[in-house]
Amino acid sequence: MKIARVAGTVVSPISHPFFEGKRLLLCDLLDLDGETGGYLIAVDTVDSGAGERVLICDEGSSARQIFGVDTGPIRAVVVGIIDEIA
Repeated sequence: MKIARVAGTVVSPISHPFFEGKRLLLCDLLDLDGETGGYLIAVDTVDSGAGERVLICDEGSSARQIFGVDTGPIRAVVVGIIDEIA
């Protein structure tokens, strides 16, 4: 699992059929101090928006399990919105 801040959406005129009807988000990875260090493109499953801190599952087989598929071009999935880190 990784923590990130949603920077915006990714628009692609040509993509794999798996992504039809799914939102792709550009997410800046965060460390525990809130500093950025890299990014991921992740499929949104929780209707998150720009500026929100999110929890990302960044492991292909787990991501495919979330969508109930055995194969597919997916690695990272936004699985939660973070309200607070205590």
